[in-house]
Amino acid sequence: MNKIQSYQDGSNPQVRQLAAILFADMTGYTAMMQEDEYKAKTLRNRQKLALENFIPSYNGKIIQYFGDGTLSLFDSAIDAVKAAVEIQQELQKEPKVQLRIGIHAGEVVLDKDGIYGDCVNLASRIESLAVPGSVFISDKVYDEVKNQKDIKTVSLGKFALKNVKRQVDVYAVASEKLVIPTAVQMDAKTGSEKTIAVLPFVNMSNDPENEYFSDGISEEILNALAKVDGIRVTSRTSSFAFKGRQEDVRQIGIKLGVSAVLEGSVRKFGKRVRITAQLINTADGYHIWSEVFDSSLEDIFEIQDEISLKILNRLKENFAPVRNHDPIIKPATGNIDAYNLYLKGLYHWNKSKPEEIKIAINDFNEAIQLDPQFADPYCALSYCYSYMGSAGLMEPTEAFARAKDHTLKAISIDSNHANAHLSLAAISFFHHWDFDGTAVSLQKAMDLNLNSSLINQIHGWLLIAKGEFTKAIEKMEQALLLDPLSLPLITNLADAYSFAGRFEDALLQYDKVIELDPTFRRAFEGKGMLYLAMGDYEKAIHFSEIYHRLVGDPQKGLSTLGHAYAAGGYTDKTMAIIETLNARQKKEPGIPLHMDLAFIYAGLKDYDNAFYHLNKTYESRVGIACLGMIFCVRYPMMNELRADQRFKSLTERMDL
Repeated sequence: MNKIQSYQDGSNPQVRQLAAILFADMTGYTAMMQEDEYKAKTLRNRQKLALENFIPSYNGKIIQYFGDGTLSLFDSAIDAVKAAVEIQQELQKEPKVQLRIGIHAGEVVLDKDGIYGDCVNLASRIESLAVPGSVFISDKVYDEVKNQKDIKTVSLGKFALKNVKRQVDVYAVASEKLVIPTAVQMDAKTGSEKTIAVLPFVNMSNDPENEYFSDGISEEILNALAKVDGIRVTSRTSSFAFKGRQEDVRQIGIKLGVSAVLEGSVRKFGKRVRITAQLINTADGYHIWSEVFDSSLEDIFEIQDEISLKILNRLKENFAPVRNHDPIIKPATGNIDAYNLYLKGLYHWNKSKPEEIKIAINDFNEAIQLDPQFADPYCALSYCYSYMGSAGLMEPTEAFARAKDHTLKAISIDSNHANAHLSLAAISFFHHWDFDGTAVSLQKAMDLNLNSSLINQIHGWLLIAKGEFTKAIEKMEQALLLDPLSLPLITNLADAYSFAGRFEDALLQYDKVIELDPTFRRAFEGKGMLYLAMGDYEKAIHFSEIYHRLVGDPQKGLSTLGHAYAAGGYTDKTMAIIETLNARQKKEPGIPLHMDLAFIYAGLKDYDNAFYHLNKTYESRVGIACLGMIFCVRYPMMNELRADQRFKSLTERMDL
């Protein structure tokens, strides 16, 4: 270590030296202090103990504590990285501490007041770029450690860091148990996309039933913005979660991970409409832009297009503010009454209840009667029938046949209808197990600039079916980035981690869901299956029993529990569950239970019966069982089936 000592006014000695700077910071500490002060202090003390144990053991020195973070100095970049790896590996144990670490090497200046220099600033910027559980290093540190056999790294690319003149190559240390972020996570961290959430516009009409219209206008603008390159738009589920809630826009920005929010109101009176729209900066809560639009209903598409264009002009640099381009929102129909019925149908569809879906189907059919060349209601009907078939509300073969017919009709009217191609992808995947066809339809939807949480979710499912788990995780993360409050999506991400063998990451996501909603039963089922894969049968039974209780029906939600009982050696309980399922099958012959029975018999290691019921599931391809069947061959706890020749035969028939 080279030191050069100098003095200021003969009283404050300064030391210049070459060193490695390690910044460590615990994420979410401030919010945790507000919610659970005891837990926050416990984790902070655990972090402090780990730092004080490992940093000195690698010849480092903690220079400064600041709240929930630290700045440490090392003579050697190699020592700094090795210390960081041990710290993260220790803090990944329970109770976990969500710590970010960034390291840079260069010249620093120390005096009695502290430590200074560009090296310190750059290390701080790299730490803020990191994700919890990771160790990020600069290119200069990489040069020091790249020949160390016990230090593996992954390049994350070049980054422009605040107050740093040059672009910096950043690397993630790839040691065991350390987190390596995906490209999706890095895009979110760096803000490479402009981000916005469209909140549901408030219905200001005298008639409260006009709420369908204000919701519909919001959704149409949201969908239009989502098709523009370089703009990341939060999906409807998460945006509409704030409907009717008086929440600070800055908090909304934090929860949704967006830099701007569009809100407004709609007043519909007769054939006239007034729309007020405000674009708000979530960093400070100030208005970026606001305007009032008065028009006749016949001009509604032009108003939506104008609002969308003005938002883009504010969000996207160099976006040309001229009108000699294709409209962002094109008139979908010349019949305003048909459009009105379509918006009513969307309103009922989004309530996601069987009785509401049936109302939506009537509305969409009436819209088609008024304008048979209106593609949107055909596409919406395809989603309705897919829902009916999957939920057991309609005979699946008939439901999916109707869904496909309506999808193809929408495409025949408008070959560039992105959502119709996505609907076709879903039908190909769920009902026909046509994975090549699914990929083609997904690609067509993406080529048409469709970037929704649903397209990423279905793409993720397809990649899981094909065994490409790392890519599937990226797609699920992208879906969650677009829809961050979606509990099903968080659960899907946990599932993807589980398939990839990243059990600790999966547990973290399931626990996040349970923390957000302790009644969200799918997360408990996921934890039960995960503990089965990990060989902890008592925990698997515990969480599977919770799931079964939350289902609320003694004859339902039994497959994971039956498998867990079998794996844990509780054969009597397993056989009792099989008897219960057989009794249900007699009472409800139209409900397929082969997938449930296959799963339980696999736990009993009764492979003849397991494959019998798997083949029956394959033959029927009914509803949700289709997805279960596709995933069944990927479940880690089903590994023993893979050695059987019948497994190979089955997967070949499924084209996996």
